[in-house]
Amino acid sequence: MLRKVFAAVLAAAMLCALPVFTGCEEKKEARPVILMVSFGTSYNDSREKTIGAIEKAVEKEFSGYEVRRAFTSQIIIDKLKERDGLEIDNIEGALDRLVADNVRTLVVQPTHVMSGYEYDDVVAAVEKYSDKFDKLAIGKPLLTSDEDYAELAQALINETADYNQKDTAIVFMGHGTEHESNATYARFQRALADSKADNYFVGTVEATPTLDDVIQSLQNGKYKKVVLEPLMVVAGDHANNDMAGDEDDSWKSQLSKEGFKVECVLKGMGEIEGVRKMYVRHVEDAINSLK
Repeated sequence: MLRKVFAAVLAAAMLCALPVFTGCEEKKEARPVILMVSFGTSYNDSREKTIGAIEKAVEKEFSGYEVRRAFTSQIIIDKLKERDGLEIDNIEGALDRLVADNVRTLVVQPTHVMSGYEYDDVVAAVEKYSDKFDKLAIGKPLLTSDEDYAELAQALINETADYNQKDTAIVFMGHGTEHESNATYARFQRALADSKADNYFVGTVEATPTLDDVIQSLQNGKYKKVVLEPLMVVAGDHANNDMAGDEDDSWKSQLSKEGFKVECVLKGMGEIEGVRKMYVRHVEDAINSLK
């Protein structure tokens, strides 16, 4: 009889030593995660050269973390799924997956340029899940501190050195927003001026400074050639169409009509190493805030 009781006890002990699916122990805690949140793009080449490159830089620097991806544009998410069979989480889907995977430490790093509506939406979405994690931090967007503005200005000056020549103006196209953060563009223009980049100008597609404002500055400076680049992480729809398109209302066409020789550089800021380093620094700041 005692032998049978001992055998039963031993069997129960062995059963509880089995993996988590037996129910005898709690689910194992997952590795900490850095969730990289981007607006997204349907331009596959640019996506991997920009968003993908930023994610890889972060993954390389913080090997103790798993790096995951989420997009905020549901339109782009749906298009990629239908066109390419590519499934990417939106922010809520990514957070639900993290909770299901028992992730307890989370750093969310948006790749947005400024703290506008998109960044505000990310913060609001993440805050709803604040009680689901033991440690949670949200990184800052690209342009936040004075250091950020100066660093980005220098990174872009270095990147454009080959065509920064006499009688040439380098013009960056930003998106623009009705959010108060639109002041970012004027502030960045001052950062360029502080870096002695007097032939560098910033305009926006949907706000101020407008293209007309930029043209006035170009005419005042008597420039002959204009190099156009996106002040955006990805060279997506705005860069390919609003900036470099052949339509009459594109920046390229309008500047050409004004008599400028125009060259377009379809290169998102995520392709620039100096910019990727800035995002890595923001992730590091967020991780340090957890300590």
